[in-house]
Amino acid sequence: MTRIDKRFAALRDKGTKAFVSFVMAGDPDYETSLAVMRGLPAAGVDVIEMGMPFTDPMADGPAIQKAGQRALDAGHTMDRTFDMVRAFREGDDETPIVLMGYYNPIYSRGVERFLAEATAAGIDGLIIVDLPPEEDDELCLPAQAAGIDFIRLATPTTDDRRLPRVLQNTSGFVYYVSITGITGSATANAASVGPEVARIKAGTSLPICVGFGIRTPEAARDIASVADGAVVGSAIVEKIAAGEPVDAILAFVRGLADATHAG
Repeated sequence: MTRIDKRFAALRDKGTKAFVSFVMAGDPDYETSLAVMRGLPAAGVDVIEMGMPFTDPMADGPAIQKAGQRALDAGHTMDRTFDMVRAFREGDDETPIVLMGYYNPIYSRGVERFLAEATAAGIDGLIIVDLPPEEDDELCLPAQAAGIDFIRLATPTTDDRRLPRVLQNTSGFVYYVSITGITGSATANAASVGPEVARIKAGTSLPICVGFGIRTPEAARDIASVADGAVVGSAIVEKIAAGEPVDAILAFVRGLADATHAG
């Protein structure tokens, strides 16, 4: 079992849902980003989703685009991302870490090298938004062979004919994108998300976590009531962008996590 599998099994045993938080690696700088990351588990985060800064983040809204640019402007690189993960793992060997981003930086680095470095650093999963199932040989299957889960996105436009292909080689959990559009562009609605989660569950035994459009504890609780977990990114990234102290950011995260677990 991967760390992701173990975490979801533990949550099921406790009868609670997963809270997944997104932060951009290196935003606004290496030291602050690492301080936030180190504080996330104590703030109730079950899975850390870490963005890999990239110059053309086509699925992301303004908040996360700007976070990636701040990190790049501060000199953040893939090497520094792995440095962060290794530093985090010195004090925490249990919390799952998922890298989210785009294929170009991985392709440029070389898949074999990237996977070797990710495994050695302590990465547990990948969400690569611009690699469809038809390209599973590129990264999905090699990642799983290396022991890294490949987490696929399902969306409101993933119809019943497409869904089995999306689920075929997915592992860890399924990430359901609750809205059509980019991150931070609309609000998730439990009434519309619930039937979609049920439809996906009919095709897989994997947990279903819902992201995009969750900004408040109330929204996180509502989404967790119909899914296996909630993912929050833009709302946290905006706190970082505003220059709020690390303690204040983590307190905000704690409110989201508590509400999700109550769901």
